[in-house]
Amino acid sequence: MRILHTSDWHIGRTFHGSSTVVALRGVLDALVAEVRARDVDVVVVAGDVFDSATPAADCYAVLTDTLAALRDAGARVIVTSGNHDSAARLGFQAKLLRDGIHVLTDPAAIATPVTIADARGPVHFYGIPYLEPVLVRRLWPGVRTQAQAVAHAMDLVRTDAAVRGGRYLAAAHCFAAGVEATPHLERDIQQGGLDVVPTSVFDGPDYMALGHIHGRQVLSERVRYAGAPLHYSFGERDKPRGAWLVELDAAGAVETEWIDLPVPRRLVQLTGTLDELLTDERFAADEDAWVSARYTDTAAQADPMRRLQQRFRHCAEVRHEPAHRAAADSRTFTARVAAAGADDARLVDGFLAHVRGGEGATADEGELVREIIGERAATEATA
Repeated sequence: MRILHTSDWHIGRTFHGSSTVVALRGVLDALVAEVRARDVDVVVVAGDVFDSATPAADCYAVLTDTLAALRDAGARVIVTSGNHDSAARLGFQAKLLRDGIHVLTDPAAIATPVTIADARGPVHFYGIPYLEPVLVRRLWPGVRTQAQAVAHAMDLVRTDAAVRGGRYLAAAHCFAAGVEATPHLERDIQQGGLDVVPTSVFDGPDYMALGHIHGRQVLSERVRYAGAPLHYSFGERDKPRGAWLVELDAAGAVETEWIDLPVPRRLVQLTGTLDELLTDERFAADEDAWVSARYTDTAAQADPMRRLQQRFRHCAEVRHEPAHRAAADSRTFTARVAAAGADDARLVDGFLAHVRGGEGATADEGELVREIIGERAATEATA
């Protein structure tokens, strides 16, 4: 049986204020084309289908069209909910969906698999939605953490699979031990802090399809994250986008292949002085990319975002990271003013050094300051 493992579509997510719906639709169309070309039997989507519990109407259209296209391509589809989804909203129409599309969002039904047969017999697919401990505690008294919730769910899966016999897979949405997260992107899976699930919890299934981490991760030959199909952060820019193709044989052994998906627009981080970023030819190839710019001028520059967007129209982030920083001065500004003396020009120079982190007035600025101070003194003398 051929199974495609994907996750974390995050339909409706924005990228630095820009909608990603059109770009994601194109990537999902490419995923459908891969499913058709490779004769995939089952597509597993391991949570975070939407980016919000209250997605906009166009987000539902993307999901509906993609699920229908996957089914038309010949695959059965199994979808679980993640921490960004509303399980109730995602699952409300589960019984109304066309045959072959299964949305599994009910923790009480974890031990009831979707069973799909191939020429070698049945394969049982167990969907574990995101398990919020506060909400599942009424079902499973004593559960206090997400790690405990996932462990209990996996116990239910293994118990049922042992009775049914045969091959089986499970999908879950969680933060597993040993993964590399993208800083500031994958939000805490539990309010108050990350609740890490030990990898030993996933023992048993022939394959474990995980969601939540946006970069592909291999925890073992049979426990993997597929990551997100689209880049949602500059921190992800060097991570490939795609899905896992899993070949399951008659004995339950798996062979996996990574399938690359297209990147609609590259993400790059560029570093240099503001003048270099605006004029240097070495950045010419990046003019149509999403750009995170780090300009290294000692002093902060005026209106850098607007100026950079004249060259890089998709510049989404600008940071001032001086190449050289003056040694830290522990004195308060008041103490610096007192040490500078009563000369107005020196006071202005000291203030500029304070706000710029070390560099005072430039020669042109110093001349302008002295000219203004001179004009002020002349006005006061004739008043």
